[in-house]
Amino acid sequence: MKQYDYQTLNQNERASLVRRRGGDFAEVLPTVREVLQTVAKRGDDALVYYARKFDGVEMSSLPVTEDEFRSATSTVSKERQQAIRDAAASIKAYHAPQVPKPYEVETRRGVRCRLEWRSIRRVGLYVPGGSAPLVSTLLMLAIPAQIAGCREIVVVTPPRKDGTISDEILFAAELLGVRTVFKIGGSQAIAAMATGTTSVPKVDKIFGPGNRYVTAAKALIAQPPYNVAIDMIAGPTELLVIADDSSDPVFVASDLISQAEHGADSQVVLVTPSESLAKKVQLRLSEQLISLPRSAIAQRALESSLVIIVDNIEEAVGFSNSYAPEHLIIATDSAPDIASKITNAGSVFLGQLTSVVFGDYASGTNHTLPTARTASAVGGLTVGSFMKPIFFQNVTKDGLQSLVRTTAILAEAEGLEGHARAARVREKARD
Repeated sequence: MKQYDYQTLNQNERASLVRRRGGDFAEVLPTVREVLQTVAKRGDDALVYYARKFDGVEMSSLPVTEDEFRSATSTVSKERQQAIRDAAASIKAYHAPQVPKPYEVETRRGVRCRLEWRSIRRVGLYVPGGSAPLVSTLLMLAIPAQIAGCREIVVVTPPRKDGTISDEILFAAELLGVRTVFKIGGSQAIAAMATGTTSVPKVDKIFGPGNRYVTAAKALIAQPPYNVAIDMIAGPTELLVIADDSSDPVFVASDLISQAEHGADSQVVLVTPSESLAKKVQLRLSEQLISLPRSAIAQRALESSLVIIVDNIEEAVGFSNSYAPEHLIIATDSAPDIASKITNAGSVFLGQLTSVVFGDYASGTNHTLPTARTASAVGGLTVGSFMKPIFFQNVTKDGLQSLVRTTAILAEAEGLEGHARAARVREKARD
């Protein structure tokens, strides 16, 4: 990892440290636009064509069949089944209290306004599959959707080379009662849910991470002529660790590697006032990489990642808030005291024992999080992400006079006489 002494850097150099590399999908936009247009015109035939072209898979059927669901249940080991159940239970426990509450207020006499929540009717979930089937992502997306009350949940996930889906993903879907699952990946899967085909229903909002083709497709379908809502534009995985001499370098190194192995464009950052700790972590990284199956990927990510030496923990917190990481570990004995000073982060992990991977899988918090500094303005996925607020208002005769006057004056100030008349025409209703 590249090491910097924060005090020796000028303002521009400091600003460059918080900029993200990777995540640029501009060069794939022409291809993705073509995919969207083709799927909109040719439907299922286009999906079969692109599976052959992009994935080298011959698809005879797009929907997962009942036989495939049954086979998955019998194939997944009892140990993995229990782990999936345990993770699902934690995720449900954390998300269940998130259901937003309605409220009503009387803003002035005779004028009552209220807010109510409605679930999104049909949602589409993209679950990465293929060589790295992310069963955890299915749990993180489907469970809050169910708690929100979404009536229809559509899942798409890339097929393996033999045209099948990961047994663990199918077992998790079966466990949750999610039965509408399709063997489709890439930008064509997003296109299918955005436009609808003979097999795949058109959805109202699309959730889930993916590669740059998936990300580009989500960005495009959120615009005209598709106008399908999305959860967020997610970039490569990020982790920032605040550590000091009280931190265990083995733990810190293992957490940095855990996120670096996601992809060569992942970025991990260690911020510490201890050069001694930084050296120990660098050594542990080298030791742990030797036996890592995805060491080449992790190594490439680490080579472009950062170690930043600061004067003290307060400066480390300041840098972290400027960086606004997707994941933040405060790996110090003083973590509880530092937590209140964190203003920008997707998900925060407090203390030596709280690894970022627990949040990835089973502690209960959602792992669908903002990246690329967007954590400075938005948060991660919640039950509310699968719902929408609707506003209601009711005006009685008691509130009409003052409301008409205020409304008409403001409408005329804006030059909208029609608005003013729509208010004043109701004045006689007071009699």
